Amino acid sequence: FGDEDLGSDWYIYESTESAAPSDDIFPGSVPECHPTISPRMYHACMAPISLAVTLALSLLAKRRRLRPRCWNGVPGFLSFPEEEASRAPAAAVFGILFTSLCQLVLDRDPLPLASPSSPSAREFWKILALLYYPAFYWPLLACAGSRHRLGYLAGTLLAWGHCLVHVWHKVQCPLQPKIHRLYSLLSHVPTMLSLLLLSLWYPALLGRSLRGDSPEREIPGSGYCREYLKAVLSKRGRKGSSVKFKESLRSRIRSYLRSYIYTPEEGFRIPLKLVVSVTVAVIAVYQVALLLLVAFVPTIQIVRAGMTKDVVVLLVQFGLVPSDNPAVPGDMEKELRTVRHYLWSLEVCYISSLALCCLLTCARLLRTLATHRSNLRALYRGAALEVFSKPRVLRPSREAVVCWISFASFQAAFACLGLLIQQVIFFLCSVAFTFLVVIPLQAGTGSMLFGIMRNMWPFWLALVVAVLLQHLLAHFQFLEQHSRWKELTNRRALSAVAFLLFPTNVLVGVLAGAWRVVISGLYNAVHLCQLDSSLLQRRAETFDPGYRTYCHFLRVEVSQGHPMVRAFCFLLLQRPEPPAPPRDTHLEEGLQLMRHKQAAPGRARIRRIRARWWVAYTLLHNPSLAASRKSALPDPANGARLGIPKP
Repeated sequence: FGDEDLGSDWYIYESTESAAPSDDIFPGSVPECHPTISPRMYHACMAPISLAVTLALSLLAKRRRLRPRCWNGVPGFLSFPEEEASRAPAAAVFGILFTSLCQLVLDRDPLPLASPSSPSAREFWKILALLYYPAFYWPLLACAGSRHRLGYLAGTLLAWGHCLVHVWHKVQCPLQPKIHRLYSLLSHVPTMLSLLLLSLWYPALLGRSLRGDSPEREIPGSGYCREYLKAVLSKRGRKGSSVKFKESLRSRIRSYLRSYIYTPEEGFRIPLKLVVSVTVAVIAVYQVALLLLVAFVPTIQIVRAGMTKDVVVLLVQFGLVPSDNPAVPGDMEKELRTVRHYLWSLEVCYISSLALCCLLTCARLLRTLATHRSNLRALYRGAALEVFSKPRVLRPSREAVVCWISFASFQAAFACLGLLIQQVIFFLCSVAFTFLVVIPLQAGTGSMLFGIMRNMWPFWLALVVAVLLQHLLAHFQFLEQHSRWKELTNRRALSAVAFLLFPTNVLVGVLAGAWRVVISGLYNAVHLCQLDSSLLQRRAETFDPGYRTYCHFLRVEVSQGHPMVRAFCFLLLQRPEPPAPPRDTHLEEGLQLMRHKQAAPGRARIRRIRARWWVAYTLLHNPSLAASRKSALPDPANGARLGIPKP
C-alpha cells in the first residue's frame, strides 16, 4: 500500500457522509481579499490629516497664562467634552480605540504603515502601534471638546472618512481567512457602529451651531451643576412613610432585579470616566466572547463532521466510548453516533456556558453603575465611612492621579480576564454535569458518580444523620426559650456531645472546606470585573489592585469634580451684570457683598439673606465643603469661620 492510501484512512477531516461546503467548515479555504483602498493607503492618507486637525484644534485652545502677549497665548490641548450630549461620542471613540487594540494583538501587521520582516520586528511594531492608534483617533474626540464650528466641521469630515473606508472594506471583503471567515466582520461591528454614531452626531452638532441653537459661550458642565443645585436646594422634601410593611417574596425578587437596571435620577449624573469605563468593558466582553466562540465551535464542528469509524475504534479500545462488544469491533455505526452525540454535547455546553458568562458579566457591570452613584452621593455629602472602611482624605495624590488615568483601562482588562475565568469554570462544571448525570440518565446506564454515591451511601448517611442530630439537640436540649431571648443550658451534655461528634465533624469540615473553595472561586470569578468591591477582607483590601484603583479614582473625582465646588466656580466665571453704582470688577461678588457695610435696600438685601441661608444649608448637607470654603476664604476679616456660617 502507498503512503497516500495509508494516510487518507486516518485523515480526520474525511467523512463517509455528505460533508458541508468547504467554506462553512474550513476557514482557511476563504481566499485572500485585497480591497481597493488598502489599510496601508488608508492610514497613509488619514494619519497626516489627523495630525493636521490636531494641530489646528490646538490653536483654538490657547493657554492664556503662557505668553499672553505673543499671539494671544501658547497653543494647548483640548479637554474631554463635558456636555450631556457629548458623553456618547466620547464613549464611542474609546470603543473604537479598544477594538483597534483587539485587532492589534491578533493581526500579523500591527502597524499598517510598516510591514514586519521578523517576529522580533513584529513585536517592536506592536509597541509602536500602542502609541499610534490613540494619536490616530484622538481628533475624533478632540473635535467635540473644541466647542467651535470649525471643530465640528473637522469632526464631521473625519467621521465620514473613517466610516466610509471601514464600510467599504467590509463590503468588498466581508470574509477573511483569519481565525474564522466571519471573525473580521463581526469584530469590527463596534467600530462601525461607533463611527456611524459619530457620523450622525457631528453633522447634527454643526447644524445646531450654525442655527445658533447651541450656546458655544456657555461654560461646559454648568448645566449639570445647575441641575444638581436645584435638586439639593429644592424646598420639596422627600415624603416617606414611617410604617414599614413586610415585603413579600415576589416584591423582594422584583426589587433585587431592579437593582441591576440603572435608572437616571434628576439632579445627578454619572461622571464621564465611569460611562467610558463601563462602555469599554461591555465592548471587551463582546470581543472576548466572539474570540472564544469562533476559536472553539468551528473546530469542534470540523471534528464532528470528520469523525470516522477508525477513530471510533481507538476510542472504544481506550474505554472512552461504551460498546456492546469492545473486544471484537463490528459495524461501529452505533458507536459513531454516540461519539458525534458526545461532541455535540460539548458544543452545547460550551455555548451555554459562554452565554451565561456574558450575561453575568454584563449584569455585574450594570450593577456597578448604581453602586457608583450611591458611593458618589455619599462622598459628596462627606460620608466617607459609608464608602471606605477607614477615614480617607479626599485630596489628589500621585498614586490617585495614576489610578484615575488607568481606571477605564483596568475596568476593560478585568472584564476580559473575568470572562475567561468564568468560561473555564462554567464549561468544566457543565461538562461534568452533562457526562456524569445527564448522558447516563438518557442512556439508562450507570455512571461513575452514581457508582461512588451507591458504594459510599453509609458514609453519606452517617454525615447527614450527624448534622441533623446536632441541629435537633441544639434546638430541643441546649437552648432554653425565655420571653425575649434564648439561653444556653445543659452545658455538661453539650461538652460531651462536642467530644463524641468530633471525628464526624472533621469529615463534615472537609466537605465544608471543599464547598468553601468552590463557592469562593465562583464568587470571585463572577465579581472580578466589579472594581467597586474588594475580593479580599477589609484588612487586606489594600492588596487588591482593582479596588485600590477604584478608591483613588473616587478621591480624584470627588475632590476635582464636586458639583457644588464647580457651581461656585461657574458663578465666579459668569459675567456680572453692571449695577447702578460703580464697583471694582476684579473682586469676587461674595467679597464685595461682605465689604459693603451699608445695608442693601429692598430686593438686594433679600437676595443676600437668601444666599447666606443657601450657603448654610449647603454646608449643612455637605460637610466636606467646609474645608474648601476655609481654604478659599482664609482671612477672618472676609467672613471665613471654622464652623458653618450663621445666617
